[in-house]
Amino acid sequence: MIPMLRYARINGSRARLVSTVLLAALITGCASPVPVFDNAQLTSATQFTRDLANLPPAKGKMVVAVYGFRDQTGQYKASPDSSFSSQVTQGAASMLIDALRTSAWFIPVERENLQDVLTERKIVRALETPNDKGHPIAAIGALTPASVIIEGGVVGYDTNLRTGGLGVNYLGIGAATQYRVDQVTIELRAVDIRNGQVLNSVSTTKTIYSYELTAGVYKFVGYQNLLQIEAGLTFNEPQQLCVREAIEAAVMHLIVQGIGTHTWDLKTADDWHNPLIQKYAVQSNEIFKQAEASASPPAISVAPLH
Repeated sequence: MIPMLRYARINGSRARLVSTVLLAALITGCASPVPVFDNAQLTSATQFTRDLANLPPAKGKMVVAVYGFRDQTGQYKASPDSSFSSQVTQGAASMLIDALRTSAWFIPVERENLQDVLTERKIVRALETPNDKGHPIAAIGALTPASVIIEGGVVGYDTNLRTGGLGVNYLGIGAATQYRVDQVTIELRAVDIRNGQVLNSVSTTKTIYSYELTAGVYKFVGYQNLLQIEAGLTFNEPQQLCVREAIEAAVMHLIVQGIGTHTWDLKTADDWHNPLIQKYAVQSNEIFKQAEASASPPAISVAPLH
């Protein structure tokens, strides 16, 4: 009721100015789009995470080693960020190991920080005291060898693939939107340790979207009273989550390709017709058909000799 009383006591352009300012304060005070505090929570699962968890069981789990899954782009963030800050996350190997475990098709063994494991084993051996029979220490078993090595990395991060926007302004009141499209590319391959043969290889890409929405008012509400209001909202997809999604997609396609080439087998052969398996098999077949169509030479017509 207080604003209404003030409005009744003020005449002319000053009344319009006060009412407009009060409206702007109400909007900015009650329409905060982002919370100022939030608790930590588990990372949200993607569609590929659920697909990996719902895969039909394998005939036998394979022991795999991941020695590293590095950023091979060599790109750094653009200014004004630090020139020593990498554009792509350096924790892709941890994401790959998590995806392999989620699928329940592989048993990953520690290789990226193998020296830490060996150091702890040496410490345990140094503490062994055979003469102290009252406090025996459990014997250390042998390290589990891997039959397959998972190699690859983040091979591409392309920025500003597409940019654009749209804006409108009428009598000092306007709104505008802008967007940007980036893309990250993942290469993944399975290598047989017995002969170094590459069993299967896949490449996946993930598009990263960023957009900005702004609105504003810039007009005179009186002879000497200028009103200016600005509001905006920006959304950027987290790059590390996009890299994780691309890695999970690569693992999923690697498993399905291996089933198709009999590199590894399903526990039940009829599971090949599972809708989840067939969805990724169809996608791979479509990519191969597109590659063959683009690689085939065009037909050349030869005129007959007279």
